[in-house]
Amino acid sequence: MQDIKCPKCGEIFKIDDSGYTAIVKQIRDKEFEKEIKTNKDFYENEKESAVKVALAELNTEKDKLIAEKEKTIEKLKSDLELGKAKTDLEINKAVQEKETEILELRKELTLEKKERELSEKTLKERYDGELKGKDEQIAFYRDLKARLSTKMVGETLEQHCEIEFNKLRATGFQNAYFEKDSDASNGTKGDYIYRETSADGVEFISIMFEMKNEMEGTEKKHKNEDFFKKLDKDRNDKGCEYAVLVSMLEPDSDLYNTGIVDVSYRYPKMYVIRPQFFIPIITILRNAAENSISYRRELALVKEQNIDITNFESQIEDFKEKFGRNYRIASEKFNTAIEEIDKSINHLQKIKDALLSSENNLRLANNRAEDLSIKKLTKGNPTMAKKFEEIKEEKED
Repeated sequence: MQDIKCPKCGEIFKIDDSGYTAIVKQIRDKEFEKEIKTNKDFYENEKESAVKVALAELNTEKDKLIAEKEKTIEKLKSDLELGKAKTDLEINKAVQEKETEILELRKELTLEKKERELSEKTLKERYDGELKGKDEQIAFYRDLKARLSTKMVGETLEQHCEIEFNKLRATGFQNAYFEKDSDASNGTKGDYIYRETSADGVEFISIMFEMKNEMEGTEKKHKNEDFFKKLDKDRNDKGCEYAVLVSMLEPDSDLYNTGIVDVSYRYPKMYVIRPQFFIPIITILRNAAENSISYRRELALVKEQNIDITNFESQIEDFKEKFGRNYRIASEKFNTAIEEIDKSINHLQKIKDALLSSENNLRLANNRAEDLSIKKLTKGNPTMAKKFEEIKEEKED
């Protein structure tokens, strides 16, 4: 029940919620209709005034545009009459120039066509000759390969390596020894031995080379690892520091086709290469070994003086082991670094996706908070609706 005070007599009387609501609705509807009528009259007056002003401005602008267009038309007519004669002369002149230009172009095109035909004929004859020569060369090498024995195929690879080395012997390997291994006193021998000394005669690097190739038609295909054990034995028998297998075997192997392959995990200081890496492997190993020349020089001096050289030999062996170890570690670290970079990229992408998802959820929550109202909170809850209404009434009193 609600207490209602009469504004005229001051009498207080009670009224239920439905009656109170009806009174409020009656007052609100009456005021609302009054306000609508007032606003409607105001907007009608404003509308009529605006229309009148707009029509007046439109008529004025229209008169101006008509006058300007009439002036423009008169000027264009005058310009057209004056320029017509001049235009006719220019058109005739331009036509004559174009006709002359077309004649010249036709002459040039004819000459170019003849030159192009002649050039194409010359090129065709030249390329046909070169192609014929290549075909003859291919046929020659196919016939040569078919007639080569397995031994001759291997010797061809040896000759290739020896030729490549001799190209640089005079300029890059003045103090180097590179010759066939002819000593089979221990039962086997390698193919080539490389040794190099410093200017004062101190040997600082030695390599045992084995060259392996086989014909395409060979039924039993060998693998590179079939020759590791023999190569290691020949290296030790001839006192060489490194062992290198120059191989054309396993031509489809991704491992051996990538470059210089370190197989020290099977046999110490052993590498497998394709022929194109023959000079690079020598250069890499000799550059690394040059750092040990001072140790070797001291070792040679100590030996001449009959001094105990155990510590010096240990230092040299330690240097050799560290070099090999550093080479392997560097390779492993590089691969590990690449893998970690890929992992970091994937991890950052996941963080980015999570942040984007979080931002979307925050946006949805913010939208829900902005959409929250008393009307929605009290919908279907008469108790809360009544409480909010009481608070509203207290504020109004």
